[in-house]
Amino acid sequence: MYRRVLDVPRLVSFHDGIAPHPLVRSACDALNEHYRRELPEGFTTTGLCLYRDGRDSVAWHGDRFGRGATDDTLVAIVSFGATRPLLLRPRGGGPSMKFTVAHGDLLVMGGSCQRTWDHSIPKRTGVGPRISVQFRPRGVR
Repeated sequence: MYRRVLDVPRLVSFHDGIAPHPLVRSACDALNEHYRRELPEGFTTTGLCLYRDGRDSVAWHGDRFGRGATDDTLVAIVSFGATRPLLLRPRGGGPSMKFTVAHGDLLVMGGSCQRTWDHSIPKRTGVGPRISVQFRPRGVR
């Protein structure tokens, strides 16, 4: 990033396919059933992020690699653990919106959201660990 190599401020894992844990597979099956009309191909990949504490974060970004750069798509995120804010702002800057994401919450970003908006999880003092499970269709990162 910016011609520098930086440590990622969280632990990440990507699975081309659904992560093998039974709860992750069950959640994906339920999401695929619910969103079948909007996403006939279904969610086919899993990303996992461990935010170890409030020092871990993710900078402003959109999932615009691959198909997400040109096509409308869906990204579903299930959150486990500590409550954290998720910020959303128009791509290129502008006022942001804040969503509080708590244990067990589902956040779905669809349509042109990934191309036209950025999102982030800012650093936050005094919070414990959080796991984010992201479900995406193939070719969206």
